Amino acid sequence: MSKRCFLVLLVILLSASQLPARKFYSDDPLPQEPKLVSLGDVRVRKLGNYYDFIYYSLATPGELNTKQPVVRSKAVNTLGEPMDGAWYTHRHYWHPMSLEELGRGVGGTTPPSMESPWTVVSAKTQGVTPGFTMTDSKNRRYFVKFDPLTNPEMATAADMISARFLHALGYHVYDSYLVYFDRKQLALGEDVEVVDKKGRKRKMTQRDLNEILLKSPKTNDGKYRALATLTLPGKNVGPFLFHGTRSDDPNDSIPHEHRRDLRGYYVFCAWLNHDDSRAQNTLDMVVEDEGVKSVRHYLIDFGATLGSSTTRANSPRAGGEYLFSWGPTLKEIASLGLWVPHWAFAEYPHYRSIGRFEAEVFDPGKWYPEFPNPAFVNRLPDDEFWAAKQVMAFTDDQIRTIVKTGQISDPAAEEYLVNCLIKRRDRIGKTFFAKVLPLDLFAVRDGELVFEDLAKKHGLGATGPLKVSWSRFDNETEQKTPLTGQAGFAISLDATPSSATAYYAADISREGDVRRTITVYLRIRRGQPDVVGIERSW
Repeated sequence: MSKRCFLVLLVILLSASQLPARKFYSDDPLPQEPKLVSLGDVRVRKLGNYYDFIYYSLATPGELNTKQPVVRSKAVNTLGEPMDGAWYTHRHYWHPMSLEELGRGVGGTTPPSMESPWTVVSAKTQGVTPGFTMTDSKNRRYFVKFDPLTNPEMATAADMISARFLHALGYHVYDSYLVYFDRKQLALGEDVEVVDKKGRKRKMTQRDLNEILLKSPKTNDGKYRALATLTLPGKNVGPFLFHGTRSDDPNDSIPHEHRRDLRGYYVFCAWLNHDDSRAQNTLDMVVEDEGVKSVRHYLIDFGATLGSSTTRANSPRAGGEYLFSWGPTLKEIASLGLWVPHWAFAEYPHYRSIGRFEAEVFDPGKWYPEFPNPAFVNRLPDDEFWAAKQVMAFTDDQIRTIVKTGQISDPAAEEYLVNCLIKRRDRIGKTFFAKVLPLDLFAVRDGELVFEDLAKKHGLGATGPLKVSWSRFDNETEQKTPLTGQAGFAISLDATPSSATAYYAADISREGDVRRTITVYLRIRRGQPDVVGIERSW
């Protein structure tokens, strides 16, 4: 580097360091992710079935919140919300969905055509839960999977129901349908290969197809019931991890353990008992929109939710503790086997179509997936509140509508599942609303700062009495100057020229509680106030 170039670079760096750091910019709060950078080559990631269990049980990957100061969630806008984009989309809580929309899920309009036989183009014949991929008469491709013989309806119902809840909660999931068919609906495609028990590929036969069906239960009218999921658009490049980033994706810049949509996913998994929420049940797809290639991140495979473990009824331990944990093991040793974990006190009715699912022993703050998840471990009270407010937004009727999509034939079993989800929902609200000041949906209306008290709205008791203190906020230095004579939530701020932009902060707390506070930032622009930022403390 020449001396002149060095001096120019030095001037640029010094100038940049002296630029004022702004808290808010003119386009805040951002509703969508910034414009994506088009991808180059993306490697296909492949993980073994036991990757998550071994790695996350024995190691502590990612940056964990084990020291002070803790790392707050990133990939959020100034309101603390994830932005619509590759990971997440705001849906039911912010834009209430109709019963029809909730039941329909992602699409709901493209079930497999029954006009002519389906053509089986690939298959999984080994294992307890085999399945196959087929195309229908309209050349649409679906993956078809079945229930275990011991538990008809269980895994397919769980998948249908949980996919619709997670879609309404904002995640990218597949379009799924329950299908009923007989053997003549299937035709074997040409040159379809299967892998035998020794791992060797060979041409698939009609016998192989029949063996898949022999492992699948039939309905009372002799048909096979299955879940058909429409193939996701784009190119499959493998699962995403719950820590770090994809080095080959320039848009994936926030470590996954610090994403609010993945930290908050803990609460949703607790509600639906999705203890198998691992990397293998995620999928990254390279999609193209207006000439820009990018990675879209999906959640998939929900057969092991609610009371199902896909191949059998879930274990009573599911959600109660990790598969491997020193704590419970040492307690059993120290007590000579007399110590009984809390989950062992749960009672389950015998519904084969549900498996093991309950709400009486369920403690949302002490729920565990099968093994540690870096994003879940990093969650903070504001992450939990972000998720809990969405769970609480589902009414009893809306929960009942989504459960009906599982087409559980026993009315008593269906009602039991509905009641469990309602009770678990209420426990989630009670547990996580208590950790923060549960106020949300801030807005300016008729010259007043308004909001919803979610605890009061959902029958958990009023949050008040509240107090508020107002300050003028310097957007360049982030300094607050208290306003005197300002009380209540009516906006009566000091004079600001109509051509100028000014910022104010309202610090809201409960009387006698200085820990749980919310700071709401207002921006006055062209004489009009709007909410530009929200910060929570606890």
